[in-house]
Amino acid sequence: MASTPPAASSPRTRLLREPQRAVYDRDQVYRILDEAFLCHVGFTVDGQPFVIPTSFGRADDLLYIHGSAASRMLRHLDQGIPVCVEVTILDGLVMARSIFNHSMNYRSVVLLGTATMVTDPGEKLEALRLLSEHIMPGRWDDVRSPNEKEMKATSVFRLPITEFSAKVSSGPPEDNEEDYSFPCWAGVVPIHEIAAAPTTDPRTPVVTDPPNYATHYKRGKRAEQ
Repeated sequence: MASTPPAASSPRTRLLREPQRAVYDRDQVYRILDEAFLCHVGFTVDGQPFVIPTSFGRADDLLYIHGSAASRMLRHLDQGIPVCVEVTILDGLVMARSIFNHSMNYRSVVLLGTATMVTDPGEKLEALRLLSEHIMPGRWDDVRSPNEKEMKATSVFRLPITEFSAKVSSGPPEDNEEDYSFPCWAGVVPIHEIAAAPTTDPRTPVVTDPPNYATHYKRGKRAEQ
């Protein structure tokens, strides 16, 4: 049974179709966000919808996104337009006995709100660190920090995580009762993101070995710590 939506959410984020898959628990939503690589930011400009993929980072109840200061998305977000941010993690392909009941196992999150540009230099640098650590924990401390020119060329926005919902689908196929005797294989093909061995840039000094966080890379690490 679906949990009761929190007061911070709204009818706009309440699941109407398959409400038994709804998740309104903030901790579960954060676990999905912390494991996902990319988000998609949806917004409308002059009646034209746009959906832009980008990286992100989270600090408590704030989501940070960034990009070139010249990008169309960030130029319009600075005008205070509403946005919809979505992430999805694919966990498996669900093979049913009828083609109609084929599905996927997944975890997804939808956030609604208005993003605000980060102007404080300290918060902006910390947000960029969060973005880096979200993708590759430990990398920020090993490399050169952004210089003044790079900071000016980059815009960072924060989105309060207040209006949200998640949807989670898991488990075996759900077939019509009369189809369970149909003579074909049915089940789930699990999908996992697995990092291969890192390849070294040819211009890296030969004495430099890949760091542990690259050779043992794993998603969801933040949630497990």
